[in-house]
Amino acid sequence: MKLTGAKILIESLRKEGVEIIFGYPGGQVLPIFDALYDSPLKLILTRHEQAAAHAADGYARATGKIGVCLATSGPGATNLVTGIATAYMDSVPMVAITGQVKSFLIGNDAFQEADITGITRPVTKHNYLVEDIKDLTRIIKEAFHIASTGRPGPVLIDFPSDIQNQETEFIYPEKVDLRGYKPTYEGHPGQIKRAAKAISESKRPILYVGGGAIISDAAEEVRSLAIDNDIPVTMTLLGLGAFPMDHKLSLGMLGMHGTAYANHSIMESDLIISVGARFDDRVTGKLDAFAPHAKVIHIDIDPASVSKSVEVDIPIVGDAKTILKHLNKLVKKPDTKDWLKRVDDWKKKHPLVYKNDDKLRPQYILEEIYKLTKGEAIICTEVGQHQMWAAQFYTFTKPRTMISSGGLGTMGYGFPAAIGAQFGKPKATVFDIAGDGSIQMNIQELATAVINKLPVKVAILNNGYLGMVRQWQELFYKRRYSYTDIGGGCPDFVKLAESYGAVGIRVTKKSEVRAAIEKALKTDNTVFLDFHIEQEENVFPMVPAGEAINKMIGGGLA
Repeated sequence: MKLTGAKILIESLRKEGVEIIFGYPGGQVLPIFDALYDSPLKLILTRHEQAAAHAADGYARATGKIGVCLATSGPGATNLVTGIATAYMDSVPMVAITGQVKSFLIGNDAFQEADITGITRPVTKHNYLVEDIKDLTRIIKEAFHIASTGRPGPVLIDFPSDIQNQETEFIYPEKVDLRGYKPTYEGHPGQIKRAAKAISESKRPILYVGGGAIISDAAEEVRSLAIDNDIPVTMTLLGLGAFPMDHKLSLGMLGMHGTAYANHSIMESDLIISVGARFDDRVTGKLDAFAPHAKVIHIDIDPASVSKSVEVDIPIVGDAKTILKHLNKLVKKPDTKDWLKRVDDWKKKHPLVYKNDDKLRPQYILEEIYKLTKGEAIICTEVGQHQMWAAQFYTFTKPRTMISSGGLGTMGYGFPAAIGAQFGKPKATVFDIAGDGSIQMNIQELATAVINKLPVKVAILNNGYLGMVRQWQELFYKRRYSYTDIGGGCPDFVKLAESYGAVGIRVTKKSEVRAAIEKALKTDNTVFLDFHIEQEENVFPMVPAGEAINKMIGGGLA
């Protein structure tokens, strides 16, 4: 049976189990959109291509499936780039499909032409330009395989419009054989034995868990290693939920805005057991001062991440879940009684606190959202102060419930990601924790949420500033608030929500918080909660740039 390239794409996506695509039409994808017209695949029409990429990303993080986004050539394709880069930095499985001008026009500066394979080469795991229709099914099969195996990431397929209209026989390959691409899943047995011995002999061990543990579905194995051996656990931003934050062994998040007790613990430990984390600069602070007494075990599926930033003593390359299953059988419980007492002392001396007065403070709002959702919500965030408050004051107990742009730090990410997460988990309560600056970067997606009847809740922590930049200006630039005061240019978020057909709720007093959240949770519609918080509230603790992570401003005391 012969099909057009456009129909082959649709049938191939179905073979890969795709149900939802996020996208936006244009001239060079018209054949694909025509094929979608009669297809059982559901395309979610976002209002901007960047939002399509972020929605596919949020869908992937919430479900563990591959997110798919679709855009036309030129500006449509380039508008995807920020979302693709976001997914690349955070190891999110995604396939991005872009239209391209007719193959014989490529390189002629044709209308709406862009070299999207060249542009995205640094921020994709791999990308393809379809040059022959007979290669199309192989390319799609390979793209999905590459995106979801090893260290996951985005793969782009650039698809010229003339090839979309060509016909060939539809034969979908059953398997992929890519010479040179053979991710390692089984950890080296000798290295696992060395790691088990090091853990058993350690006196001050600490588990340092990143997003890779969640991607690997290794939360159960992380819990077993920690609880069976009385090892305290700290997590990166993207690792939150891999270990329950309400457990006595949890130290919460570490790093620049981590808990003081997590930072002190890792700096004083004698053994760091890193699982699916990459020792990024927000975690390590001043590199030559980081964890001076500790040996390092590094479990990661990406060999390029091992010893990239921090010298590793026992590297184990492979899948976190698989390795931890073997490791847990070999570890003999270390004596950590004295260590746990010391860690508990840090917890008592440096708790996460804020001023509990009558003013409307963001930390209180996050605690109330946690209580009223019983910790069962999927929390997406934009990027800024609100992101860090969410990490500190919403107690994450399950994997795939914290969805945030970690590596790239993309403002405008949270709302479309929440839309994607809601499509992936239609029965879940989904909150986007936003700032009044960040929410405006993709605020047009109110239309997408309302038209699709999505009950996404958006908590805007509205302080009239680009808050995190303002905080740095306050602390390090003598309060010279250069272009961070946006209060005079912000819309009325309640009226704006209502103009799209959503529900808007304004909150200006602490006493109104609980009732407003309860109303939002009972409302079967998109809700904007506009919280007018204290304008100069800061995120503490805070490690200044270039300092060791135990040299904190605030030290846990706001």
